[in-house]
Amino acid sequence: MSSTVEFESDPKADSEQMTSQLLPGQLSDVVKQSLPKHVAIIMDGNGRWAQLQGKARVFGHKAGVKAVRRAVSTASQLGIESLTLFAFSSENWRRPDKEVSLLMELFFTVLQRELKLLDKNQVKLNIIGDTSRFSNRLQKQIAGAQEKTASNTGLILNVAANYGGRWDILQAAQKLAEKVESGEITSSQMTEEALNEHLCMQNQSEVDLMIRTGGDYRISNFVLWQAAYAELVFTDTLWPDFDELAFRDAIAIFASRQRRFGLTGSQIEEIRAI
Repeated sequence: MSSTVEFESDPKADSEQMTSQLLPGQLSDVVKQSLPKHVAIIMDGNGRWAQLQGKARVFGHKAGVKAVRRAVSTASQLGIESLTLFAFSSENWRRPDKEVSLLMELFFTVLQRELKLLDKNQVKLNIIGDTSRFSNRLQKQIAGAQEKTASNTGLILNVAANYGGRWDILQAAQKLAEKVESGEITSSQMTEEALNEHLCMQNQSEVDLMIRTGGDYRISNFVLWQAAYAELVFTDTLWPDFDELAFRDAIAIFASRQRRFGLTGSQIEEIRAI
């Protein structure tokens, strides 16, 4: 792997900026109730952003790290409970070997650099996905980062790495099947609730809002189970340009929608009038 990945920003300045932005926002109770508890983001467009700048794709991924900082800061400031970011899908291994190697090295470097800042701001880091394919060095870094932030009580930051929604459902079903085979449970006990207990993010609320940047209109095998009732927001903005305002705009769109969960509009209004 290449060891030449560098960051242009000032760590001290980044720390001071995030610390100030993570102070609790002065939001009314009505506004707080309209906010999503769990936001998932497909961070698309790094490579195209770099190409538009006349640079190699890796520069787009590095710029995307800054957008991650902004998203974490905004989510924490608004009191969102969980933020799930699609960093590396199981399909991304098909990319050129050089780009995959640079992405792995960038992932390792970001974990090293951002860990102290995340911990300082009470962010709990949770890596979801099949990490067994990563190098031993990266697996140790992931385990250490999760352990260090395990007791934090602020935003839960789920980073999906070598993750796929179908994989998530399959591995949960396999665990349940093993319990049936061992006689621990019966087939009739294989319920939605039982399956949910073996999924990634099983102790978190379901995804309320899924955002995809970069102009495509698909969910690309991302949190398929958890986003069953999520509101979808698509934007042409490339991920490195996705700033605090763009995030807040997406949340405003979410807050403006009527979520019925199978009820009629009149039933929703009746509930609101109680």
